[in-house]
Amino acid sequence: MTEQERRVLSVYYPDPPPGAPLRFFQRSLHESVAIGFDSDLPSPANYHILVAGRPTREQIEASSRLHTLIIPWAGLPLVTRDLMREHPQIAVHNLHHNAPETAEMALALLLAAAKRIVPMDQRLRKGDWSLRYQPDHTQLLEGRTALTLGYGEIGRRVARMCLGLGMRVMAIRRQAGGEENLAQVSVHGPDDLHNLLPEADALIVCLPLTEATEGWIGKAELELLPGEALLVNVGRGVIVEEQALYEALKSGALGAAGLDVWYQYPADEAARRQTMPSTFAFHELENVVLSPHRAGSSTASQLRRMGALAALLNAAAEGQSLPNRVDITIGY
Repeated sequence: MTEQERRVLSVYYPDPPPGAPLRFFQRSLHESVAIGFDSDLPSPANYHILVAGRPTREQIEASSRLHTLIIPWAGLPLVTRDLMREHPQIAVHNLHHNAPETAEMALALLLAAAKRIVPMDQRLRKGDWSLRYQPDHTQLLEGRTALTLGYGEIGRRVARMCLGLGMRVMAIRRQAGGEENLAQVSVHGPDDLHNLLPEADALIVCLPLTEATEGWIGKAELELLPGEALLVNVGRGVIVEEQALYEALKSGALGAAGLDVWYQYPADEAARRQTMPSTFAFHELENVVLSPHRAGSSTASQLRRMGALAALLNAAAEGQSLPNRVDITIGY
């Protein structure tokens, strides 16, 4: 092997986006990064880095030189976590390129839920002004308290936005400490959840899905919230128990919700126009804002994804320590 070959970082990316994002990605790569895009495994398989969200066992085990898996989005799919537990020698990293978009969607859902934007829009499109003359169910956020579950890249942005609205902000993260904590935000550990919920006028879920967070917010937790509290979920649907959430919204115990993540997803392309997001009739409730898991998307999100991926690969090619390391044991 020549010195030049030793310096080349070999990358296998079997499912890149087409068109302009891919061209931008290729232009952004360091010259020492050699990348293959073929959906079939290269032969011989000598890549150092694999870029795949849900890699196959064959892709993981084909190259004896593989030392890093990059998931090209935030989060760790459970199927990937199970596979990578068998290969602890391979580092797993992901991308946080869409944290700004997700945080902005959380804020949009919070405001839409608090101000009942959707039912007012739908009725006024039909010439119906009746909501203007009925008892007002919209809520003022200034001076109220927001609790963010999760205080990573997204949660910290959401916290800053809520502070900008004049809200008091609390947060829960796995470890309460951390230099990146905002001075105005009180940060707590998971054991404080039940003590904080009675103070939370708005509960904003920004958590990854793990064995510990699945079903973390259930009937008992929702009942601890103040009357007519707001709930926003941009994490994963099953972090909040489905039936408990529906019943709290239908009864009015929970004031309103903005939901970008769900309990049922289309199984294939043919089902995309005929799959309800839940077995419960959330779509019939006027105090729910529904979004089809698009919080992390924007017109620029693919370019941002490719820029972030290129930066990660360039750092690896230069021998730098890579950010966004995923702890397989805890799931994020």
